[in-house]
Amino acid sequence: MSANDALSFLMAWTVAPFRIGSVTPSSSSLATLMTRDIGPETGSVLELGPGTGPFTRALLARGVREENLTLIESDPDFASLLKRRFPSARIFEMDAVGLRHLSLFPAPVVGAAVSGLPFRLISPRKTLAILEGVFANLRPGGALYQFTLGRRCPFDQSLLDRLDLEVTRVGHTFRNFPPATVYRVTRIKGVQTYDWRFA
Repeated sequence: MSANDALSFLMAWTVAPFRIGSVTPSSSSLATLMTRDIGPETGSVLELGPGTGPFTRALLARGVREENLTLIESDPDFASLLKRRFPSARIFEMDAVGLRHLSLFPAPVVGAAVSGLPFRLISPRKTLAILEGVFANLRPGGALYQFTLGRRCPFDQSLLDRLDLEVTRVGHTFRNFPPATVYRVTRIKGVQTYDWRFA
């Protein structure tokens, strides 16, 4: 993590602490844990709230092609930075809530989604909309990887039940400030997929 990235993150957090969720970018240890199940065979990858790009860099290191990355970033300064750093990626400056009504892909082709969004600070209604949007773009077998700075899964069980989703704990790292836990969110096997964008 560069000093410039740390300063950029601190400044963004100062302006909007409930949107950013942390005073520092994610560590390389957390980035490795978040992306360890993803590789070139995953195909298209969707990233929510990439910030300064620690998970994006980890995805590239895992062999994901830059042109297979679609980054959703609401902060204009971060979005501008990402466009300079990852010119071959598709970058949308928007709130992830909009995924529910935006057709990013012609079909559910995304193999994995990686999220840096602070869901503990996001309302249940917005969380529902974001998850609907993510899973409308994930192909069967695709997964969402989410970290939290707390000890519990950031998604309430009632919300997961409503969307027919299940959560698996991937791991925990103390080499992040604060320490973080990573979860994998997938559709419950055997449940028919449904495109919420056309509901």
